[in-house]
Amino acid sequence: MADLTQTPGGQDPVALFERHRAQLIRDRMAANILLLVLFLGFLAWSIWIANFTPDRLAAGVPRIFEYFGSVMPSFDTSVLFDGRNAEGKFPPGSIGFWYNDFWKYITLIWETILMALTATLLGTGLAVVLSFLAARNTTPHPMIGAVARRFLEFCRGVPEILFALVLVFWVGIGPLAGVLAITIHAAGALGKLFSEVVENASMRPVDGMKAVGGSWFEQMRYGILPQVLPNFTSYALWRFEINVRASAVVGFVGAGGIGAELSHTISFYSDDRVTAVLLLVVLLVTAIDLLSERARHTLIGKEALK
Repeated sequence: MADLTQTPGGQDPVALFERHRAQLIRDRMAANILLLVLFLGFLAWSIWIANFTPDRLAAGVPRIFEYFGSVMPSFDTSVLFDGRNAEGKFPPGSIGFWYNDFWKYITLIWETILMALTATLLGTGLAVVLSFLAARNTTPHPMIGAVARRFLEFCRGVPEILFALVLVFWVGIGPLAGVLAITIHAAGALGKLFSEVVENASMRPVDGMKAVGGSWFEQMRYGILPQVLPNFTSYALWRFEINVRASAVVGFVGAGGIGAELSHTISFYSDDRVTAVLLLVVLLVTAIDLLSERARHTLIGKEALK
């Protein structure tokens, strides 16, 4: 009767297993060390290219405080809350003088919100369609999936401000260029996230609908969409937060919104109007982040966000 404690070569299987395990540990350790060396090498290369040195950072800190000192408002406590004088102007040193163009800023902020909302709705709709085409488990044809994935990569690979710069020359200065630029980039970013969600969805409902003769659209609409809709909603709300910030940035190239006013104040003035606009932008982004987070918790529940 054969000895089950010996391998065909007469070696102890336990010892053979231990040697294989030790070899695997050594191979993995060698790979980790190699990756660490490569990482440190690329990190050192990046620091050298960027000239990221402590002395350079320390030398630039005073200039930051000098700039902020030049744009901080100068208040006078004796007239801090005074209203308009006989000439219809706020006295220098008052809050009213600091925010003399307050309603103009509010109008531009509302324009920024509408730009972000419109771009989010358009980008989400485009991303939903492209995600089903790009996902490997739902694409009608591998070639269509490859083209859809490359298109999404292009859309999210180009920054919004570059799209806006090109579109300003196409449709002119104003919010339309900003909306289109943000829509393109949002569609690319959301399309990537949506397609990954679709690839993780269960295909059993799709197989059932396919067995009874359901079309590709019906399979996606009734088999996949109900499963992924909560995640789609969460990602779309999260993208709205990003689009609000992007709407403020694309204004620097003339694409509308509060960013255009901020660019104007930075370019032509060096006073407290820069701080006035910047403070409103920060408050807007913070408020949108808080409201969006509350909306996600309300619409899809805390469990879906974990």
